[in-house]
Amino acid sequence: MGEQKLKTVPVLPWMRSPVDVNLFEECPLHLLPCLDSRLKVALQNMGISSLFPVQVAVWQEAIGPGAFERDLCIKSPTGSGKTLAYALPIVQMLSTRAVKCLRALVVLPTRDLAFQVKEVFAAIAPAVGLSVGLAVGQSSIADEISELINRPKLEAGICYDPEDLSPELQSSVDILVATPGRLMDHINNTKGFTLEHLCYLVVDETDRMLREAYQSWLPTMLQLTRSNDESFYPRALDVIPSTFNSLKTIRRFGVERGFKGKPSPRLVKMVLSATLTQDPSKLVQLDLHHPLFLTTGQKRYQFPEKLESYKLICESKLKPMYLVALLQNLGGEKCIVFTSSVESTHRLCTLLNFFDDLQIKIMEYSGLQRQSVRSKTLKAFREGDIQVLVSSDAMTRGMDVEGVRNVINYDMPAYIKTYIHRAGRTARAGQTGRCFTLLNEDGVRRFTKLLQKADNKSCPVYSIPSSSVESLRSIYTSALEKLKERVGLETSRKHKIGFKSSRARKENERNHHSKK
Repeated sequence: MGEQKLKTVPVLPWMRSPVDVNLFEECPLHLLPCLDSRLKVALQNMGISSLFPVQVAVWQEAIGPGAFERDLCIKSPTGSGKTLAYALPIVQMLSTRAVKCLRALVVLPTRDLAFQVKEVFAAIAPAVGLSVGLAVGQSSIADEISELINRPKLEAGICYDPEDLSPELQSSVDILVATPGRLMDHINNTKGFTLEHLCYLVVDETDRMLREAYQSWLPTMLQLTRSNDESFYPRALDVIPSTFNSLKTIRRFGVERGFKGKPSPRLVKMVLSATLTQDPSKLVQLDLHHPLFLTTGQKRYQFPEKLESYKLICESKLKPMYLVALLQNLGGEKCIVFTSSVESTHRLCTLLNFFDDLQIKIMEYSGLQRQSVRSKTLKAFREGDIQVLVSSDAMTRGMDVEGVRNVINYDMPAYIKTYIHRAGRTARAGQTGRCFTLLNEDGVRRFTKLLQKADNKSCPVYSIPSSSVESLRSIYTSALEKLKERVGLETSRKHKIGFKSSRARKENERNHHSKK
C-alpha cells in the first residue's frame, strides 16, 4: 500500500503561535479587573455571575495588559460565549468618552443572528449611557434612518453663521449591528451616515462573511475607515468659538478615534468564528494589524465539550417514521431538526404535523418565511410553546436558544463545518447536549469520514426498538396521503399566482405601448 498523501494547508505565521483559551479559567465578576461597576450590575441582571474562558481571554487582550494593541482573531466552539466576549470590552471602552457618533460596528451574515447580537449589546450598553442600533432590512430603510440618524435642533439665543443653519445630521447610536447588504445601502444612500469615527469593527461568523461578497462590503468599508489625518484635539478647540455646541465641533473636525493618548490610531478589528478559516488569501482581505490568534486547543475543528454524537441507522423510505419514533423517545425535550433545504424543511414539517396524536408542537423555520414569522416562531420556541423546530441551515450559525437538548440531522450535512455549526445549537455554555444523525446503510461510511475530519471517533449507534417504528406505519401512510394532497394544492396555488402575475405584466406592457 502506497503512502497516503497529506493535504498541506498553508498557515499564516501569526496563526502558528496562538493563545490557548483553555489556559484561562472562569472568572467571577467581582474578580474581573477594571470592570465598570455599572456593567457589573447589568451582567448580574442578565443572570451572569462569571465570565467563560474565551471571555476572560479577550478581556485580558482588550482591557487588560493587551489594551487592544493588536487585532484579535478568535476561534472558539459554538456556545462558548463569543458574543459577550467582544461586546463587553467594546462597551467598556466606548463608555470612557461621552461622544455621540457611530464608533463600533458589528457585521453578521443573517438578520436572525444580528437580532440576537443586538440583544446582547442592548442588555449592557444603556447601563453606561450608550445606544445600540440595528440595520438589517426588516423594516423600510426610511424607518431605519429615523432610528439611526438624528437632526439636532438649533439652540435658542446662540448666533450662528448663515452657512451653518442647514440641519445637521448626527448618528443616534454609538454601536451598530448590521447585515452587510443593508450596511451598504446606508453607506451609499443615507445622508449623515458615516464610518469616519469608527473605532471598533467586529466581523462575526468570519468564514462565511469572507466567502460571500455581499456587494463588496468589506473593501468599501475599510476604504471609508482609513485613519483621518485631522485630529480633534487641540486644533478644533483653537478654531471653534466656545459658543458652538459639541455636535457642531464633532461634525466639522471629526472625533478623536483614539485610546492611550493617540490622536488618530488604526481601526481595531475583531474577527470570530467556531470554524475560522486558515486560508491566507481570505484572511488578508481583513487587513489585520499584527493579529493575535486566540483559540481553544490545536484542533482545526472542535465540538462543544459536553456534546454527545449518535448515528441512527434507518431505511431511507421509512426515515420520517424513525424521526417520529426518536422524537417520542426524547419525551418532549426541546429539539431542532435540520434538513438540507428550505423546501425539505417545509415538506417535512407539514408531514410531521399530519401524524395524529403526536402531542408534540412542531413548527418550521426557514428562509422561505417572512422575518416577522421567523421571529414569532423563534420567540415561541424560546418560551417553550414549541418543542420541535424543523429548520434549514438558516439557524446553524450562531443562533442561541436556551434549553435545546437535542439536535437532529434529518439530512446528513455535506461538510464538517455545517455539522459543527448545527451541533453547536446544543451543549452550549457548559450544558450537556446530544446530536443525532439519521443515516441509511450507504451513508454510514461517508458520515464516519466526515467526523474524522474533526478527529471525532466516538459516535455510537442509537437504537430504537423496531416495534416503536412499526406502530407508526398506518399513521405514516395516512400522513403521506395528506402531504400529497397539500403539496398539490400549494403547487396549484403557485401556478395561479404566477399566471395572474404574468397576465398583469402583459397588460401593463400593452397599456404602455398604447400610450406611445
